[in-house]
Order: sequence, then C-alpha cells, then structure tokens
Amino acid sequence: MPLDFTAIDFETANSSSASACSVGLARVRNGRVVATAGWLIRPPAGHDRFFEINTRIHGIRADDVIDAKDWTSQLPDLCAFLGDDVLVAHNAGFDMTVLRRACEATGDVHPAYRYLCSLQVARKTYDLESYRLPLAAAAAGYLDFPHHDALADAIACAHIVIDAAARAGAGDAVELAMLLGLRVPQVPVPERATALSDVPAVA
Repeated sequence: MPLDFTAIDFETANSSSASACSVGLARVRNGRVVATAGWLIRPPAGHDRFFEINTRIHGIRADDVIDAKDWTSQLPDLCAFLGDDVLVAHNAGFDMTVLRRACEATGDVHPAYRYLCSLQVARKTYDLESYRLPLAAAAAGYLDFPHHDALADAIACAHIVIDAAARAGAGDAVELAMLLGLRVPQVPVPERATALSDVPAVA
C-alpha cells in the first residue's frame, strides 16, 4: 500500500479542548504532500473566549474569527478533506481530543478516524534532546516554518512521517507504526452517535 495519510493540526482559543479556532491540513499521497488547506474557525459557544496566553502562541484573536465558519458549518469541509485517511498529528492526543470535544460541544458527529502520533514516531526515529515539532521537523529535513501556524505545523508533521517511513522502509502509515511498535488507535465516537448520517459521505 502507498504512504497515504493526512496530517492535521488544530489551534485553540483557550484551555478548553473544544475551542478550535484554526485548522491546518496536509494530504500525503505516495509519500509526497499533494494538497494543503487551512482556515480559521469560530469556536463553539461557551468555548469561544480567547485567552491571551493562547493568542501569544498562535496570534489569533477573537476579531479574526468573527466572519469565520463555526464548528458545525466547517465540519463537512474538514471531513471531505480528510476522507477515510489515517490522520497524523504531533502530540496527536491533543488534536484528536479537540476534534472529539468540539463535536461534543456542538452535538455533531465525526467519523471514527484512525490516527498516528508523529511525536511518538519522532521519538522512535531520531535521537534528539527535544522532540518538539520544530526540532523533529528539522531532523526530517524540514526547516524554518512558522510554528503554531496550523497549516505550517501540519505540513511539518507530514514531513516527519514521510522521512520516518523512508528510514524504516515502511510502505504505509500502519506499517510504519507496526515497525516502530506504535498503535494506530481510533478517535472515540460518542455512544449516542449510532450513525454517521449527519456527516457527508466522501466519494
């Protein structure tokens, strides 16, 4: 199987995992980044206060998302881009929790995406003092990107997995995980979600 996956990165408005305010996406096919997308998100009601500490990290303020789609409105675009890919994120537990909690906050349903953590991949692949995204990406040969820009982070994350797969001789993301002794878990879907009929099907 080819090395196909989509890297994803969320930024949040505050300490609530549901407060997604930006997303970046990088689609990989046959070990190459072939498509990217990113957009601002108006966080769900009750999770939409912007903390200064978060704004200092990513530079996004409440005024920036006034005209952005809210979580429910942007979810079909997100799911359409992701398709049925394995998702990859750096410290994936954070990004998958954002996806899950934002849907819980709005009553939306997301597919049970499988995912791989590029932070864990980096720890198994490189010998570094720190495995923060900029340093892990540099080890993969991807340098000088604006960290905490969601799209730039997603692309950097993709390059880590592409490089790690080449080093490991892995044909796809699942094989890479197997060779490195990692899991490819699924994002839990709320028990009340008995069907995915509210999420548009992807051709």
